[in-house]
Amino acid sequence: MAQNVKIREIVKDKTIAEIITNYPVVQDFFLNYNLQDLQKNLTVSQALEKILTEQLEEFGLDVFSLTEELVKFMATLVNNREEREKVQNITIIGGRNKQGEAENVTLTMAVGEVISIVGPTGSGKSRLLGDIECLAQCDTPTRRQILINDHPLSDEERFDMGNKMVAQLSQNMNFVMDLNVAEFLAMHAKSRLCENSEQVIKQCFVCANELAGEKFTMDTKVTQLSGGQSRALMIADAAYMSSSPIVLIDEIENAGIDRKQAISLLTENEKIVLISTHDPLLALSADKRIVIKNGGIHKIMETSDEEIESLKDIEKLDTIMLGIRQQLRHGERVYPLKFVL
Repeated sequence: MAQNVKIREIVKDKTIAEIITNYPVVQDFFLNYNLQDLQKNLTVSQALEKILTEQLEEFGLDVFSLTEELVKFMATLVNNREEREKVQNITIIGGRNKQGEAENVTLTMAVGEVISIVGPTGSGKSRLLGDIECLAQCDTPTRRQILINDHPLSDEERFDMGNKMVAQLSQNMNFVMDLNVAEFLAMHAKSRLCENSEQVIKQCFVCANELAGEKFTMDTKVTQLSGGQSRALMIADAAYMSSSPIVLIDEIENAGIDRKQAISLLTENEKIVLISTHDPLLALSADKRIVIKNGGIHKIMETSDEEIESLKDIEKLDTIMLGIRQQLRHGERVYPLKFVL
């Protein structure tokens, strides 16, 4: 109720232009009522007084009732954002593999946890990510069910575009908009109602450049970003702008970015991270790993103390391989290796 009072004051006192600046999706509200040509330099009530009464009567509304509909619409946006921040865990209830055999597993993941998904190519890792992305309720080929905070979800909750709980970063991140990085981040900051948007935009940009192998500028067109730069930008976006509490990543090791830093960044920002990977370093750095076989969840393993100890040697090998990649990228010769683990 207090939220509605605050929104009502905004609608009463601010011009339409000021409202759209902070709540860009309000443009869609006016478009739905064929009111996209309202004078933006006026308040909502002032602008509505200048249009023909018939335009509102067509929808069975008057100035007061349309204003109330706008207040409800904006309050829903804000309330949805607050609800997303309350997600504390996600649970996967097993379904069936390709042979129709029951998975017989239940896995609950909490905020700040990283879960790796491993298995041969074609085993079904992407299918599991797909089930989580659509918050499956026993209605996909695997018959898995996904719970949020220990509860199943209604279709309204699953498919509400304003309340998207899952962000997915696929292997191929291709932009189609002719925007530069600054414009792209500004658009996302506005649509996600970010507070201190200028600071968040700068934070995302700096972070993306730290993750990416090759630097880019605010003026760089997003269509000109490399695959690694695109993934770095979207990971920073997911960490600092997106309120989606669940982040799915498909084979981050192929992106050419600092993968350990990327995962650490997401968990520090209270995300639940699931990552499909063939990378031993990422698989063993996770809190648990899901092993996929024949299209089903074969087993769930917790990272053992011995595996954590082995990570030290794996990290040494990874550093060596990174050095060789850098030598090749800069046209240098690679000579016989001499090292001791």
